[in-house]
Amino acid sequence: MRVTEYVSFDAVGLAELVAKGEVTPVELEAAAREAAEAVNPRLNAIVETWPTDDEPEPSKNSGSDSGSASSGPLAGVPFLIKDIGVSMAGRRMELGSRLAAGLVAGADSSLMLRLRRAGLVTFGRTATPEMAYSITTEPELYGPTRNPWNVELSAGGSSGGAGAAVAAGVVPIAHATDAAGSLRIPASYNGLFGLKPTRGRVSMGPDADEVFNGLAVHGSVSRTVRDSAALLDRIRGPEPGDPYFAQEPSRPYAEEVSRHPGSLRIGVLPQAWGGRRTSGPVADALSRTVRLLESLGHQVEEATVDLGVGWEEFVLANARLMTANLAASVDELAAAFDRPVDSSTLEPATLAGYHYGQRVSGAQFVAALAVRNRVARSLARYFDTHDVLLTPTVPELPMPLGAYTEGAEALDGLGWIDRLNDRSPFTMAFNVSGTPAMSVPVTADAGTGLPTGMQFAAGYGLEGRLFRLAGQLEQADPWSGRTPAVWAGDTTGH
Repeated sequence: MRVTEYVSFDAVGLAELVAKGEVTPVELEAAAREAAEAVNPRLNAIVETWPTDDEPEPSKNSGSDSGSASSGPLAGVPFLIKDIGVSMAGRRMELGSRLAAGLVAGADSSLMLRLRRAGLVTFGRTATPEMAYSITTEPELYGPTRNPWNVELSAGGSSGGAGAAVAAGVVPIAHATDAAGSLRIPASYNGLFGLKPTRGRVSMGPDADEVFNGLAVHGSVSRTVRDSAALLDRIRGPEPGDPYFAQEPSRPYAEEVSRHPGSLRIGVLPQAWGGRRTSGPVADALSRTVRLLESLGHQVEEATVDLGVGWEEFVLANARLMTANLAASVDELAAAFDRPVDSSTLEPATLAGYHYGQRVSGAQFVAALAVRNRVARSLARYFDTHDVLLTPTVPELPMPLGAYTEGAEALDGLGWIDRLNDRSPFTMAFNVSGTPAMSVPVTADAGTGLPTGMQFAAGYGLEGRLFRLAGQLEQADPWSGRTPAVWAGDTTGH
């Protein structure tokens, strides 16, 4: 299969070709590798690939059917996993950090087993900022990941490698994680669809019960809504010992995409809680989205959304939760590799977060969990009266490389988390509440052509509602035909 043909299909479409015998998984993988070779030197989105014929078997104690390939809607499709959060037996997972350089997984994580069962052909890992601790992917270990729409700009983070690889056509869908917007921000920056699932929808097991006290979740970024729905169907569901439970949906998410969402009551939050003003281009994109929603029969009104706590208290609680967790992870890695915890192994923002986290007391940590609870309860009350909340995913267009990390060495752990929330003030509330939220590439900036994601959030466990709405928006104003400047299907060689 030629790359120009390969990039014209989404994941479900490629799997259909495999099922019909029109192409083999080997041919698809060859096309994906050729696409990676064409674009990755310009993007630095993929940090490692490996030969699939040398792919380790799933660990023996991981379930009797763990090695079987599914004949389902994604079987045979090339796939990439993020360099954090998912363990693949015998493969490196270095967390984008010099401290973890050379770390090799001893066994498959629960998610990796489900990806294997789905029949996905995982042949590499994508870039992440150090410890996924940034909203731009510029780690010292592997260097910056560039945005395929404009290589001088950030691809977002922390799933920036995944976002750039999918947007450039290397794979139609890739694994991503989200603890503060890490999936939705790259989706917005790269013109992709990305849905952050409900807390407890996808297992973090078996080596972790939760990550960042439930703030982090597994998901994906993709070029079509149905691909994300199909993947979530294959990876959702609890594992024994999981601390959270999200009720199983009444029907597969893949079926929701083509169902009419009905007339939804949608509240709009044009300005974020923390005071960061939405820029003119993003505000214009939001207005166009509102008009599209109204034309589809939805009731759209500006909303006031109470977080349940003040912004400074919200940021402080997040800083305490995230840095305390970070400190524990850093100590574990330093002990495992017998490496120092200093500037030779950690970047300034991560090191500052580590030191801040060491000072978080037990009482402060418990108080931060209480803030998490108040935010979750307050947002739940909003969804008692509204079906969906619409916000910009981020208040500005993609930032230049280097802009976000400038002056990081002068910030303490709280200052870095404050910067994260200031530059992405719309996303983290839904990590704290555990409710699903998605970034949809409904529109692009008229002046620059850069993609501008819009965020839609719903109540706990209501991913089906979001998939129905996303499917309707995709049908009304398709985006999959938009391609960036760096595109694997570009026959001109530019």
